[in-house]
Amino acid sequence: MNTSPETSRQVVERMLVAGRNSDVDTVVELMAPDGYIEWPYRPAGVPGRLAGRAQIREFLTRTAKGFIRFHEYRDVVIHETLDPEVTIVEYAAHGTVIPTGAPFEQVVIAVFRVREGHVVSYRDYLNPLPLAEARATLKG
Repeated sequence: MNTSPETSRQVVERMLVAGRNSDVDTVVELMAPDGYIEWPYRPAGVPGRLAGRAQIREFLTRTAKGFIRFHEYRDVVIHETLDPEVTIVEYAAHGTVIPTGAPFEQVVIAVFRVREGHVVSYRDYLNPLPLAEARATLKG
């Protein structure tokens, strides 16, 4: 029986599926206990950093199904780096703005650091403009 931890790429692939499906339990399970998620570029109201499983779970539970539902990730490119812990992913997330039914598209570059089968850091470099525009339509 193979008990070696998954590769960084395998963990990231699972994280992408969980994120697309708003599967908070799997996202939290894949995070290291002291792991963090960061959004260096984000619209107002989105935290810059979530640290630890409890904070990640609380935020994702509150937001995962309420505003945008993702249907698919397109043009996914996974870059394995010389550092076996680091994987970079590029993709376009397609979905729907739930309150309005409007289509939603978000371009993302994410940098993951995976150690012993768990994500220790996840930097999500999303384009903040589509999210800000979708939020503005609710206020207008």
